[in-house]
Amino acid sequence: MKTIRLGLIGCGNMMEAHASNINQVEGIEITVVCDIIPERAQKVAEALGNSPIITTDYQSMVHDIDAVLVALPHDLHYECGMFFARHKKHILMEKPLCNTEEECVELIRVCEEEDVTLMCGYPVPFMSDIVKLKELVDSGEFGKIIQMSIWTEQWTQGANEWHWGNTARLGGGQFFSHGCHYVDLLMRFLGNPVEGSHFGTRVGTPWLRREGTSVAIFKFENGALGYHGATWGAHGTKMGYDFQIMTEKGLLDYDKKTGEIRYYSSEELHIPGEEASSAGRKYKVLHRHEGKASKETHREISHFIDCVNHHKRPLTDGRAALQSLRIIWRMYDAEKNGTIADLRGLGLDNA
Repeated sequence: MKTIRLGLIGCGNMMEAHASNINQVEGIEITVVCDIIPERAQKVAEALGNSPIITTDYQSMVHDIDAVLVALPHDLHYECGMFFARHKKHILMEKPLCNTEEECVELIRVCEEEDVTLMCGYPVPFMSDIVKLKELVDSGEFGKIIQMSIWTEQWTQGANEWHWGNTARLGGGQFFSHGCHYVDLLMRFLGNPVEGSHFGTRVGTPWLRREGTSVAIFKFENGALGYHGATWGAHGTKMGYDFQIMTEKGLLDYDKKTGEIRYYSSEELHIPGEEASSAGRKYKVLHRHEGKASKETHREISHFIDCVNHHKRPLTDGRAALQSLRIIWRMYDAEKNGTIADLRGLGLDNA
């Protein structure tokens, strides 16, 4: 396997998270680290334990890399991505892919034209716990999915009111910036959505231009329902990240805090209006994460490098990223118009 020279661009919190476990990725050499603030680039370089070139201009690194991992403010994704695509450098772009549909379509087109691997940074499908959850569902042992719910909560106020994430540079609100992870994930479990509704509010997150708390509901082609609720205004937290899948035979529950996948089921019939028996609250632990559960971003980077080396289409490629964003944009429009969003015809082949 060819060693890929990888450049890191944008050394904020997300890149620091990548740097904490990127050394677990085989087949790469971090050759350049870039940030407009050299001290931040130096901090990431030191975390890597090697001696990459440090630069404040990503255009200067083009001859020293084969691929880039980009973690810039959202409004810079298109410009940066197009530069490297035109120079035939492979691109792992942090989510969202770009801030507009036109930018996404053009970046995808140019990458395909230049035979460049383009992957969007959706780490959740690669997390070992989620891989296990998907294997359990796909086994058929628990019957068809009736409904899947994903809840996430964080406290994410920027360092100050001028932080880029508090401005129009974000490209949208919580649903766009963070919910894109879970729209993508719901489709991986449930298939293509046919309709949906979104509601958002700035209550509790007044520093944001758009919603900081979001609720989205979906109906899928197979009849299953999906739900994603999230907030960036959580001062107190209980759930954290919690995924629940109601099936024909029981409930699969993934609690990221404990790293456990639990299965709740009871053969006793629960009659509506009557108190459920204690048996209905028992569960089996089907999987437990060893050590602290995390984003495991090295797994998505390993997948990216494998796709570059073997000329394969990434699981979370540009077209998949565009699909999840198209759904979000359509649901935003429907919310504005007070209607239910028609989500048909937004599939992977409609770029």
